[in-house]
Amino acid sequence: MQTCSDKGDWLMIKGILLALTLVSGAAVAAGGSGYPLEHIDTDVTDQPSLQRGLATYSQFCAGCHSMEYQRYERTANDLGISNALFEEHLLPGHKKIGDLGTISMPADAAGEWFGAPPPDLTLVTRKRGNDWVYTYLKTFYTDPSRPLGVNNLVFPKVGMPHALQPLQGEQRLVCTNAPVKENGVVKTDPLTGNPILEDQCGVLEVVEGSGQLSADEYDRVIYDLVNYMAYVAEPSRAQSERLGIYVLLFLFVFFIVAYLLKREYWKDVH
Repeated sequence: MQTCSDKGDWLMIKGILLALTLVSGAAVAAGGSGYPLEHIDTDVTDQPSLQRGLATYSQFCAGCHSMEYQRYERTANDLGISNALFEEHLLPGHKKIGDLGTISMPADAAGEWFGAPPPDLTLVTRKRGNDWVYTYLKTFYTDPSRPLGVNNLVFPKVGMPHALQPLQGEQRLVCTNAPVKENGVVKTDPLTGNPILEDQCGVLEVVEGSGQLSADEYDRVIYDLVNYMAYVAEPSRAQSERLGIYVLLFLFVFFIVAYLLKREYWKDVH
């Protein structure tokens, strides 16, 4: 029999677990650095987006970051790319279509160059979250005090260069009259609908003309890249979701049959 003391202990344990969950959730939402994350909704069934993300990864990321838990052939098949086309345009020259996505950069040498070997990207969105990766790739800024000349608001003192700077341009921290954001969303005046502005320092601003893309175009590139990384982290997700629909339909039909069968068996039982 459970005593009042036992119930009190159990309630206390539940309270501690709830508090820890809230604290850890807040840390994840803030990226672990206090910087608010921008939310994105990925879609691993959007093949054109995944193809663009793969192209960005191959051009800007694959030199340093491996995806060693994903095979090239699986990627080609899931993204609707023929093996011949993949081999011609995306496959490294020394690789075969059935190989895993390892890279030739030695880990020891990379550790000396960057302070630590660049992480494998196969599961990074499952570890960090899509929002974290998306916001991280948008918040590099010039910092002459850092060895590589850049820093990051989501990951302070990052040891990685801004590989996508040619696309985004040089980004700086400035003081300016900027829109107020809450959870990554610009707050607006309820009467006029205009953005609410206030003087802020530490606002990111891209030097005009220093990048190849506009802000919206760069955001789209980063979305496609993160969408591709979300797919690689769980390649079977789209297939699982499709199968899930058929499973639910089967259970619904089975429930009707089972219910009618139960009524038939029990109709003479009083």
